[in-house]
Amino acid sequence: MAATKIIDAPRNGHEMAPLNTRARGDGTHGVTIVLTAPQRNSVQSVDIPGAEPERAAWSGKMQFFLSIIGYSVGLGNIWRFPYLCQQNGGGAFLIPFMIMLILEGIPLFLIELGIGQRMRLGALGVWNTIHPWLGGIGISSCIVTLFVALYYNVIITWVFFYLFNSFRYPLPWSTCPTNGTGFELEECAKSSETTYFWYRTTLDAAPSMDEPGGLKWWIVLCLLLSWTIVFFIVMKGIQSSGKVVYFTSLFPYIVLTIFFIRGITLRGAGAGLMHMYTPKVEKLLEPTVWLDAATQVFYSFGLAFGSLIAFGSYNTPKNNCVRDVLLVSVCNAVTAIYASVVIFAILGFKATVNVDRCIASNTEILVKSNLLGKNDTTTLAYEHAMSQVNSTELTRLQLSECSLAHELDNAAEGTGLAFIVFTQAIVELPGAPFWAVLFFTMLLSLGLGSQIGILEGMLCTLFDIDIIKRIKKQHVTGVVCLFCFIVGFIFCTGAGEYWLKMFDSFAGTIGLVVVALMEMIAVIFIYGHERFTEDIYQMTGYRPGLYWQWTWRYIGPVIMVCILASSIIFMVIRNPTYGAWNADLGMIEQKDYPNWVMGIALAMILAGVLPMPIVFLMRSFQCLKVDLDIHQGSIRRNETTASTKEMIDNDDDEDEEDDENDFSGPALGGHVKTQSDFSDDEEEDKPMTMRMMMMRPTTTAKTANVLNVPTSRKPNFKKEAYDV
Repeated sequence: MAATKIIDAPRNGHEMAPLNTRARGDGTHGVTIVLTAPQRNSVQSVDIPGAEPERAAWSGKMQFFLSIIGYSVGLGNIWRFPYLCQQNGGGAFLIPFMIMLILEGIPLFLIELGIGQRMRLGALGVWNTIHPWLGGIGISSCIVTLFVALYYNVIITWVFFYLFNSFRYPLPWSTCPTNGTGFELEECAKSSETTYFWYRTTLDAAPSMDEPGGLKWWIVLCLLLSWTIVFFIVMKGIQSSGKVVYFTSLFPYIVLTIFFIRGITLRGAGAGLMHMYTPKVEKLLEPTVWLDAATQVFYSFGLAFGSLIAFGSYNTPKNNCVRDVLLVSVCNAVTAIYASVVIFAILGFKATVNVDRCIASNTEILVKSNLLGKNDTTTLAYEHAMSQVNSTELTRLQLSECSLAHELDNAAEGTGLAFIVFTQAIVELPGAPFWAVLFFTMLLSLGLGSQIGILEGMLCTLFDIDIIKRIKKQHVTGVVCLFCFIVGFIFCTGAGEYWLKMFDSFAGTIGLVVVALMEMIAVIFIYGHERFTEDIYQMTGYRPGLYWQWTWRYIGPVIMVCILASSIIFMVIRNPTYGAWNADLGMIEQKDYPNWVMGIALAMILAGVLPMPIVFLMRSFQCLKVDLDIHQGSIRRNETTASTKEMIDNDDDEDEEDDENDFSGPALGGHVKTQSDFSDDEEEDKPMTMRMMMMRPTTTAKTANVLNVPTSRKPNFKKEAYDV
């Protein structure tokens, strides 16, 4: 009888283990049994590099590190963190910030980066691999990321508009425009030059969201430019965006250093820094300060977007992700503090200039009122004269309060800081256009770096879907960018800023926190913290200790629950409002969101949260078929018959040592420990988790289900035998 020879059939991740070579005693195999799942469209695909050999990878360690830095260090480090420091105790705010960084940010950062590197899959593939019932986490993450990408690119649009106007001399926001009679426009005179340029020239702001006005063509053109540039950067994935990060990540540090050198030499810089970093320890007793610190840490890392999982999946299996997490965390925190020093040094200069102008104006009024001599206008004489003026005369003479602390307390956050407050400080600098170009180029670099990461996370998730995977990435990226550009028209109306603040307040808050909480639960309690710890050890050679275990299992989830609960409570207690521009008064006035806008906000929140319970229920009740095209890490080998049991067991014994030393992840075809890898004694000592219950064999050998998911009926496998 001729020897039977193995035919190398295409390997799709569903093959049984090769039968033992000693089965016949002649060193040849008997029969290889291949289980082939029926072909059908699936909602996701968790392919391994064996089936996806062209998966992208970083060209070097520096490219990966700069991509993570460019994504994590964003606009929030420039215009959010300094404001929080000022409002929440100055230097004392660094205490809760660092504590939350250690207890919340770093542990969750490692979970996302580590699980992405281990699985080498996008967000959708990772959660489907851990358990098919968790596939909704990836969908929710993708939807929330889409909402954030929509409005984040609008900020880049406004930066482009200011950047183009920065090449004019004098700067267009340095003076108020005049009417036909030579007088300043009333709207500008009642506000300020920079405020008028922002609300009237740039936005042409509408009085409310109910009266948005038409599209502003200059904003539409800048938005088109923004999405075009983003498309060309990300159209080939990290192969194209990886080259851009060398600029978007490094250039902001160069600009910050230039501003730092210039800022500390300006008059009043010391006053600004003292005002910001003077610790107010009593503020630490307020719970909102700790909540602000936890929220800032969460958003500054860009957690729950799926981007960190995508970035980690492009790493090699032996990359030291623990070291990467610590380096990026330290870099993120140092950058925020460094940017705060630069911002408040220059804001201190602006405040000093404003106080000098105020004193000069008051001095002129006092001289005209004969309360101060013309030849005696020294600082001492001015202070003495002001001390003699009572409150009634202050109002009658229209004297202003010239206080440095008052000027510094008026520092804004967000768009107000970047486009109003800081632009006013730039006007006061010699060679203002040069500093304006530097500043807005820095904001552009920061914005593009974060937008690249946001889109990369979303696109990586989309490419976990079978149907989309067959389409060229350039085409998918083009469709996504075109869709976002068209939807972005709502930000190009007179109510564009109001819509952006609504998206920022609702679309990217509750949804992201819920996703992050579910990620921790999925990895630590379903995938298993022991198993994840072992994964980290196999990849890095470092076994996470008590700090990681406690923050992963207890402290981190508690903090996330507190953030989620407080966000919901504040949203209910505080009636949501937005700041609308009143042209008649030349100031912002708070207005309630219209009911139809709140309906849209609620729909966005639900769209970011509901996919998780929907997928869970549909798959648990078999309303949605589970994709069978999953990798070997989700398949448990069971003995099929009594005749094959001994042969498979013997083959396992020979491969056991190789599996122990295998550092590759499941997506590389490496070994992933399942319940069969542990002894009965070990299983008895371990608490029963959901995943362990799902993997626990409850059927006989002949009817054992090879998939780690509960099914009410057997998959329609096809058994093929090759015998030559």
